[in-house]
Amino acid sequence: MKTQTGHGTISLTALLAIYSISMVTSLPGLAISPILGDLQHIFKGASDLELQMLESLPSFIIVPFILLAGRLSLHVNKKKILIIGLAIFFGCSIIYPFSNSLSLLLVVSALLGVGAGMIIPFSTGLIADNFTKRYRTRQLGIASSITNLTLVLATFLAGVLADINWHYAFLVYCLSGISLLFAFKLKSTPPPVTPLRTITATTTSTKHQWPVALMLLYYFITFLVVTVPFNLSIYMETLKHYKDPDISGTLISVFFLAMTIPGVFINNIISGLKTNTNFIALCCITLGFVLFILKAGLVILTIGILLIGLGYGCMQPIIYDKTSASTEESHATYALALVMSMNYVALITYPFITQWLQDLFSTDASYFPFLLSMILGGAFTVYAYFRRNSPALGMQMQS
Repeated sequence: MKTQTGHGTISLTALLAIYSISMVTSLPGLAISPILGDLQHIFKGASDLELQMLESLPSFIIVPFILLAGRLSLHVNKKKILIIGLAIFFGCSIIYPFSNSLSLLLVVSALLGVGAGMIIPFSTGLIADNFTKRYRTRQLGIASSITNLTLVLATFLAGVLADINWHYAFLVYCLSGISLLFAFKLKSTPPPVTPLRTITATTTSTKHQWPVALMLLYYFITFLVVTVPFNLSIYMETLKHYKDPDISGTLISVFFLAMTIPGVFINNIISGLKTNTNFIALCCITLGFVLFILKAGLVILTIGILLIGLGYGCMQPIIYDKTSASTEESHATYALALVMSMNYVALITYPFITQWLQDLFSTDASYFPFLLSMILGGAFTVYAYFRRNSPALGMQMQS
């Protein structure tokens, strides 16, 4: 079986190899989530900082290694970088279940961040190398959906395994072994790409400006939507009859599932909404937070979560596609590495910024993050309406 790329075809094996990389990118940190409440009992002498580091260390390490891998891709064979990253990641997945000391877990977590950072740019970079125009848009949407769907399924699996034994939760990382096997099937060099258009002085200038705007855009929308998984359980405490933690977990799963849907239909969405695509996606995100502020019950809350997930799930692959389209083919992986690093920068900086603003205004911790996201989202949605024909926020239809 062959899949059209826009300038030829790609084998099913190679396509599955690319998809499997998208599956791995969602895994870092998942195994820690279901055992967070047990860590203090597992490591009784550990400080709060050490326990927090066990969860956050991979994200801190991932950012510089995403940038390093993206930079190396300009000069080193991409397949080699990918295989090294996957080998490190898979090696960590084998060591993790046998780790009984916190210090060893921290070391392995740091190495996991190294491996993940070397893998992540290629989840989109290989698509940019092998696909073009609407074929690239579609595949980036599918890859984004795979990442978000794996997040849901692997989180559930990690929780089930953790109920058996906390060591078993780390077995979810062994999924990287599938990607490692597939990686050897990839070609060492991408197919030749036909230039999409003649590059003029004006378009060259635009090419250098777009990734910066897209980096800021990706950081901003990620900062908005992580309010849901970071604060939902605390928010639910303010709602009568909905304090059961299982309800919060289910709603977070609904949120991630909503993020998977737009990617599958991204070309259809763009064809229907055209230049208003990003604006309408931002409207969905903002309206979702408005429904949070209403505190109107579980049904309204679920609709709000769905709107936020759908809006973000729509914008994510579009940002990846714009980054690829606005960058020279040989630099696409590096440009995507810069943009994708913003996801982790947002995850790292979000708690510090919201805590500082919350202390500044001395407001309710359960309510403020959602109010802040609603205000920021609303203001930016108005801005996006007037800038809906700009390079970063507008849409250029591709044949």
